[in-house]
Formats: sequence, C-alpha cells, structure tokens
Amino acid sequence: MPVQTSHRPAPLEPGAPGRVPPIVPAQPGPGGPGPGGAKKRAKRKDPLWARLTLIFGAVLMMASGAAIVGAKALIGQATSSIDQGNLLGDAGKTEAEGGKNLDGPIDMLLLGVDARERWAADNVRSDTIIILHIPASHDQAYLISIPRDTEAEIPGHGTDKINAAFYFGAQNGGGWEGGAQLMAKTIKQMTGIGFDGAAIINFGGFKSVIDALGTVRICVSHEVASKHMSLVDGKPMWNADAKKTGKPRTKVVHKKGCKEMEGWEALDYARQRYGLPGGDYDRQQNQQQLIKAMAKKATEKGVLTNPLKLNQLIKAAGKALILDTGGVPIADLIFTLKGVTGNDLVTLRTNGGTFATNANNRETLNELSQQMFRAVKDDTLADFVVSNPEVLSTRK
Repeated sequence: MPVQTSHRPAPLEPGAPGRVPPIVPAQPGPGGPGPGGAKKRAKRKDPLWARLTLIFGAVLMMASGAAIVGAKALIGQATSSIDQGNLLGDAGKTEAEGGKNLDGPIDMLLLGVDARERWAADNVRSDTIIILHIPASHDQAYLISIPRDTEAEIPGHGTDKINAAFYFGAQNGGGWEGGAQLMAKTIKQMTGIGFDGAAIINFGGFKSVIDALGTVRICVSHEVASKHMSLVDGKPMWNADAKKTGKPRTKVVHKKGCKEMEGWEALDYARQRYGLPGGDYDRQQNQQQLIKAMAKKATEKGVLTNPLKLNQLIKAAGKALILDTGGVPIADLIFTLKGVTGNDLVTLRTNGGTFATNANNRETLNELSQQMFRAVKDDTLADFVVSNPEVLSTRK
C-alpha cells in the first residue's frame, strides 16, 4: 500500500536555507561521536533493509541486515506476532498536522508499563513516558522522557500526576488501550504534540527480547542496590518470591562501570530510582540508555542475519509490545525509517535532569523543557539542541 500524499510541508534537503544539516550532537558514553561528531555523516552502503532499528523499543529490530527478497515475509511475521490496537484515540495528528502519512516529521508515544500477571488490566500506571521524534529528514531519532510525577491536567479527571492518566483511562473496561488513549490526549493537550503512532512496552517482556539479543552493554553511572530483586543460590528472583524460599538472600548491587548485561540485570537496573542522586530523572536516562543499547546490539555482529536468532527476536518483540501505527502499514513505516540506526538515537532530558517545581510545589516542566517540546511540534529540534546542548543526556 503506497504512503498517502503528504499534507505537511515538504522536507528540506540537508543544507537548504532554513535547515541545519542532520547532526548527532556530541554526547558522552558508549557509541557517542568522537571529535567532529557534529559533522554530516556519510551514508553507509548497507542493503535497503539494513539499519532499521528499535524505534518502538523492539519492533523494528526485525529487518536489519536482511535481504530484500525476504523482507515481505519478515514484515508478515512481525505483524502477526505483535498485538495492534487503537492507542491514540483522538490524539493522533489531524489532517492539518499531517494526518496518516509518513512524509514529514514522525512523532511516536512510547509508554512503558511494568505489569505482572497478578495485576489487573485496570490497575497499572505508565511510569515510563517517552516521546520519540523523527525529523522530516528521517535520518535521526530523538528520545525525550516526561517525568512520571509531572503535574498535568488530565481530561475529565482534573489535575494529577501525569502517570495517573494511564490508570484513569484503563478504568471501566478501558484497559490498556483506554489508558494509552487518555495519556496521549493528556500529553497533546499539555505540549501541543499530535502523534503518528504509539506503543505500549511491557518492560517485563523486554527480558526475552534482550535474551534473544544475547546481552546489552550498559554503563552504570552510580552504584545502586536493587529494590526489587535478590539472588538465591546465585539465581535472580523477585524479592517477594525470594522470601518464600526461606533460603539466604544476597542483595543485587549494580556497581559503577560498563558491562554486558543479561536481560534480567539490564531491566532491573533500568527500574531503579531509589538510591540514585537524580531519582526518577536518573531512571529516565537509564531507560533511554537501555533502548539505545538494544537498538545498537540489534544491528551489529550479525544478530539479525541469523534466521534462528531473528525468529526468536520477532517472537520476543511480539510478547513485549502493543503497537499502533496510526493506520499506516508497518511495511511503509519500515521503508520510511530505513535510514535510522542505533547510533542515530539521541537521548534528551527534561529539566536539566533535576526536579523542578511550580508554585504548588509539584513537579512541572521548566521553560527550557517547554521550549524543547515546542521544537518537537515545529520540527526544529536539531536546531534547538545545537543552541541548548544542556538538554543532552549526560548518561555514560
């Protein structure tokens, strides 16, 4: 199915008046550019389906490095294994904002839930809220986290912490779809950003995705003891389950430094906020780091050229995601994002990575963060980041 004609302004060519050439601002940490990192990058001569990465957290990992002849089969497999639903409601982009096409900038809402089977579908809050922005040039991707405790006006429910929007929307049979719809509506009302699509990511399900990749390289910036897991006989277990064994428990401690982590360890680290100097802001950056690490791993060392690993990865992604592409076929989305790689994911932070309060002593978005979201809406984020490098994540 062809992509519909764009209602958005045609994207400017790199170097055209009014547009800064696509860049990856210099940032610390593994995979960050070295000296001269702000230069325009030369395009690699990879196959058409190479370099498609983990844009929805995992879904686009399926295609990198695969031959064109097998592309349709891969897309079919991925589509059938991933639950799709209406996650946007009326928070999708209007015709005036671009409608259902992929010719201009693309904005996706990624919602992370930490659901376990014993929790009811209407008793979950989304503590991970990420806006994924892809400029009209379609050669970069930006991840911006919204703090879970940000004060927001939730339509029909008054003022509350923004993570409550998912909970309220899930009530009375709304389920996770209803939760995502109310969250998307709340964010659009707060930032003006309409969405092309959305994904609910079950972070518990990410373990199998990482295990299918093998490991991911994560850098721990501050030593922190896990609040959720212990080791029993060397085996990681939830604290509640570990207590039931009656055996001695060893605290899981994430020590400072970079290492290859298995799925359980990487996810446990990404869940931590207590004991970290920046609290939830540190957790946001750690979750962004995890997504980027997964994207990079998916496109290196032949992970996706091995049919067995690829099949495992597709199945794992299907268990971890609920996806809404805004009515656009997944195949069109993959074609559009064929130029984005794991190294093209730029992680940004709100409020300078620190707690900001309003007159009511509640968490809010400071003026610079509000300007950043306006830049997302106007598709001027690259220029904004160059002018305000302090919004770049400092996670190493």
